[in-house]
Amino acid sequence: MQLSMQKKLLGLLAGATALAGAVVPAAAGEFDGVTVNILTRPGYVIAGRLAERGAEFEAATGGKIVVTEVPFAEIFPKIQNDWATGTNSIDVGVFAAGWGVELDAAGLLEDMDPYVAKDDKLNLDDVAPYFRDFGQKIGGKTKLLMVDGDFQMVYYRKDVLEKAGLQPPKTWEEYLDIASKIHGTDMNGDGVADYGSCIFKKRNAQSYFAIQTFAAPIVQTQGTAQGFHFDNATMKPMINNAGWKKAFELYKETGKYGPPEELNMDIGDTRAVFKAGRCGLLVEWGDPGTLQLDADAAGVKGLIYAVAAVGSKEVLNRETGQLEPVTAENAPHAVDGINYAPFAAFGGWAGAINKAADQKKKDAAYAFLSYMNQAAQSNVDVTIGATGYNPYRLSQLASTELWVKAGMPEELAANYLGAINGALNNANMASDMKIPGAQQYTGVVLDTELARYLAGEISVEEALANIETGWEEITEDFGRDAQIKAQALALGIGN
Repeated sequence: MQLSMQKKLLGLLAGATALAGAVVPAAAGEFDGVTVNILTRPGYVIAGRLAERGAEFEAATGGKIVVTEVPFAEIFPKIQNDWATGTNSIDVGVFAAGWGVELDAAGLLEDMDPYVAKDDKLNLDDVAPYFRDFGQKIGGKTKLLMVDGDFQMVYYRKDVLEKAGLQPPKTWEEYLDIASKIHGTDMNGDGVADYGSCIFKKRNAQSYFAIQTFAAPIVQTQGTAQGFHFDNATMKPMINNAGWKKAFELYKETGKYGPPEELNMDIGDTRAVFKAGRCGLLVEWGDPGTLQLDADAAGVKGLIYAVAAVGSKEVLNRETGQLEPVTAENAPHAVDGINYAPFAAFGGWAGAINKAADQKKKDAAYAFLSYMNQAAQSNVDVTIGATGYNPYRLSQLASTELWVKAGMPEELAANYLGAINGALNNANMASDMKIPGAQQYTGVVLDTELARYLAGEISVEEALANIETGWEEITEDFGRDAQIKAQALALGIGN
């Protein structure tokens, strides 16, 4: 996503301000002559802050940080190919934390535990347990360091709902009902009808994450270790059933109340629309909380509020494949008859080091990732919407002070942190897929069939059957027994 020059200058100013009080990342001149090549996504989001912090790192240590950007869909295959073939032109990948499992299974990731043991600035106890144990660790060893913590929430325009006499949604049916009632109203005072719901639905982008946010509370009821993609004992897909069918149908119905071009909208497109004050409801990561503080979002500053999760009054009976009303027995974590399962979509951007890199490069790479992760830098970065970084440290979630200092109204800051903490503290939080082939299962097969269904090319029944077949083929390719073990490892089964 391209940003205005003004926003870039604001980011640079924030970086300079942070540097004034930042922890020196390593000894002066320690990495003179060392270049660390990092591959990540395009645009200022994620990549921009890496480059800015990289300049600070170079000034302090002599180590040069080079950030290369490629389209989102190319990040994983480029890193995998570079490291697996021994090309080794990439020293660090910054990507979805869950993708690390497949790279580590191939022996491609550096074990950071020996570095962590000597690092007195990192303070991993301050990293929220979900991100510390499920994001950064693989098989109990630290193989990645977070720069961002991700899961999806539902946002609403507080003023629009209040004017309509409506409460924030608790279920997806309520989401649709609210969207239908506010759709077509003028939400920003420009005399043009605006949208009840905004969701990025472009193919080969982030739509496949959003559909999982819809499905999770319908399919997962027994806690994080249950998962909602497979039968963990057999790796048979838990996809072709009434639960996922309902999720697909609900997701498609939101399109009735969205922008007419929604099927071609990426996340940058939807963010531009909600910052312009044209969305009553939206599904997003943590970014809208801080993005509304940007200069080009002045019309909605302090008005975009969040709920930790939207749930379901019906859940899947895995034996019958059908839906049944929530009870204390089938959904023990439910609240007031509603099952919630906040979805850790993407799981957060994290940095991993190429195990085959030169040792001096690995030392510099770790020092830089540690610098990014440390509270002194991260507690600034997560409060700046343009960075794309969301909270993952306990110190970032303990008080509204950081957020109010960044310009967020106190009431909004309390709501924003309350929603995030509510999700992280939910025992039924749903994990993103973190097994070998995860990107193929979701980013290719699920995404493709979902897009075809949304476009009207195939029925929901055909879409789910196609996904089931595609997932089975991927599982067979990787080996069913190996995938069963990987799934147990990813979900902490037996721990």
